[in-house]
Amino acid sequence: MPQPQPIGLASAAAALLISILWGGNIVSIRIGLSSIPPIWSAFWRMLAGIAFVYLWARFTSVRIHPAKGETIPLIILGLLFTAQIALLNIGTSLTSPGFAVVILNAYSVYANLTGHIAAKYAHSVVHEEPLTGIRILGLTLAVAGVAWLALGHPDPALAAHPLAGNLVIITSSILLGIRQVYTRWLVQTIHPVQSVVWQMGISIPLFLTGALLFEPPSTGPLRWQAVAAIFYQGIVVAGICFIGWAGLLKKHAAGTVSMFAFLVPVSGIFLSSQVFSESIPATLYAGAALILTGVFTVVRLGQTRT
Repeated sequence: MPQPQPIGLASAAAALLISILWGGNIVSIRIGLSSIPPIWSAFWRMLAGIAFVYLWARFTSVRIHPAKGETIPLIILGLLFTAQIALLNIGTSLTSPGFAVVILNAYSVYANLTGHIAAKYAHSVVHEEPLTGIRILGLTLAVAGVAWLALGHPDPALAAHPLAGNLVIITSSILLGIRQVYTRWLVQTIHPVQSVVWQMGISIPLFLTGALLFEPPSTGPLRWQAVAAIFYQGIVVAGICFIGWAGLLKKHAAGTVSMFAFLVPVSGIFLSSQVFSESIPATLYAGAALILTGVFTVVRLGQTRT
């Protein structure tokens, strides 16, 4: 596995644009949940996403069929992806979009920690930037922000079970951080688009099975806003953003790339306040400030020391 490259201007711009688009993900999930239950929502999202990504793979002549030795790693990626997305949708149905988007996007903390542990015990195959003192400071601030938000009080009109929802989103965030590091390792030997096709392809029958067993097909009349939200999640987020992000992970350290997601909670909070008229409490601002300060410390200060 090659050493990660420093983040250049083009990669930074791509990461920031993807992060802004990603900011609408949880807001769109919540819109979709107004008509479609969480697991059904994940199923329809991935069905739309895989159609787009498969066509993109055909257009760009990317090999989809795994070579010898690639099947098991791709299955592991798919299972990790399925669990993370399922928890994300369930947690979003329980807490407010503003809290969910900030808590989820502390995943860079877990990506850094996972990368550090993986590099320590498997340094011959995993190369991540070391945890210097300044990085540890930044990660500590971010973790403090997550803990603060987990016990916070979201807008009661949008959060049926805030504590449970926040804890589910934290679990999803941990899995997302682990997936970032695993994806970076995987895309060194396979094409990023192939990894996206497989993680969605494996998740689709699992989501369908779970939805048929545990959920009704809808929670109310099917609204056009819910359908549009599903397509946004599938084409923009699960398609364009996933492909772009996997491409960035092929060249750069997972911990560093994931830190560029600091715009996601900012745009997510803004969109939630506009779309749902969510009341943003001081708790959310304080927690977001701690997380973003930690992110900035690692990205801006930590990178200059490594």
